[in-house]
Amino acid sequence: MKIAEALSLRTDARRRVDQLRARITANARYQEGEEPTESSADLLVEAERALDELESWIGRINRTNAAVDLGADGTMTDALARRDVLRLRHALLTSAADAAAGTGFRQLRSELRQLTSLPVCELRSRADDVARALRELDVRIQQANWTHDLVD
Repeated sequence: MKIAEALSLRTDARRRVDQLRARITANARYQEGEEPTESSADLLVEAERALDELESWIGRINRTNAAVDLGADGTMTDALARRDVLRLRHALLTSAADAAAGTGFRQLRSELRQLTSLPVCELRSRADDVARALRELDVRIQQANWTHDLVD
């Protein structure tokens, strides 16, 4: 099984846990004289099994990510950490550029003039560079997800 398939199964397991939690919550209390639609106790047992399955997928995926070598990007775990930081860096640069540009800010003639303390053009250029690096890294990660087998 490839990593990408395991990631899909992990997502399904997580979604199943969320659905079961909602059903448990909806049926945990009921009005006297009525019966709940579903047995919360049975749903709780099913949720525990789904959580065990989710834990297994997470563990196998994490062990695989630690073992997969992506060359210059390091291990898959290293690449995922870098991707997370690139996303945060892009959001930071974009937010800073938007704030400095006055996006969403209207100034009346009677008000004091607002000045920027950051170089908007440079920030947008840096954000573009980070976005490009993020896209390129994400492609390499996705490629590895479809070419590497899951570790047991």
